[in-house]
Amino acid sequence: MAPVSRDSGGWEHVHRLSQTPTRQPDPHLELIRQTAGIRRGTRMMKVLSARQVTGYLKGWLATGFCYREWDAAELLRSPDGLRLLRTDNDSHTDRPDIAYVLRWRAIDPSDYTVPTPADHLGLITMPSGYRVGPPVLGTGFTPSAQHLIPEFLTTDLLDLPMPAHASLLAHTADGDEVTLYSYQPEQRGWLRMAGARWRGLLAALGPAADQEYLPVPTADRGTSRLIGQFRGDEHDTVADPPEFRVLAMSRAARYPVESLVRRTRYANWRGVRCAVVSDDGGWARLRLCQPDADQVATLAAQCHERGVYETWAPVGDINERWTTDHHYPL
Repeated sequence: MAPVSRDSGGWEHVHRLSQTPTRQPDPHLELIRQTAGIRRGTRMMKVLSARQVTGYLKGWLATGFCYREWDAAELLRSPDGLRLLRTDNDSHTDRPDIAYVLRWRAIDPSDYTVPTPADHLGLITMPSGYRVGPPVLGTGFTPSAQHLIPEFLTTDLLDLPMPAHASLLAHTADGDEVTLYSYQPEQRGWLRMAGARWRGLLAALGPAADQEYLPVPTADRGTSRLIGQFRGDEHDTVADPPEFRVLAMSRAARYPVESLVRRTRYANWRGVRCAVVSDDGGWARLRLCQPDADQVATLAAQCHERGVYETWAPVGDINERWTTDHHYPL
């Protein structure tokens, strides 16, 4: 909601404030931004390239910049509009008449934060040569010449556990929304939903994309796991907001959990706090939680998409590693 009046300068003034990089947000603009909240079950979205879609089919989890689907409803009518929300530099390699989208339901508002100077000054002041995608303005809104679109970051730039029935979609120039794949947590994979009519949409994703079912590797991937307790024992848990249940192939064993946490692995390397994305032999893949130009230079981190910086570190050189449980109310 953006209340405007003659005293506030009208719509043009509000939009200009939202597009002006700042280290001290305007109080009136902050009030407007606070009306864009997330609740449990809010439908979130992230616009992807064909390369990123392939990554999600292989086990990537949602991370970095994302948006409420409601706020992007106007843009969802065409691939050209959705291109505004891209977080990578792969647009020149993709078909211009197709836009790919990951859509999921929020597990909890605490999984998301607003990129403001108070928490993400490093991203706002990041030099252009260090970043991918448009700059972070610090107003809480994405860069746009026409729209007022609130943007969100996953907390600490963590991967978020994939909820049940998350979808990989394609939006065509004709205005069609096509569900390509649906995530099935009990089967630990993506089930293909698009039929023969839409094979052209799958062609850009590689030969494996035409499979009926794409299993996600069961190795420990991503920075976060969803853990629930049932009768004193811990179990991997399926998020199906507002329900949370034990991950089990048998329907009879899918008990509602009694408590729920997001378990996250962190590390401290060269004085920089990072999330542990994966381990590979004697190396750990780390993601910067609060990146700035100094940290990126110190760790020789690479920007994989807008706001997401990762690096590899020898396990023996990491100063400290720990695991944190973030509790969700049930």
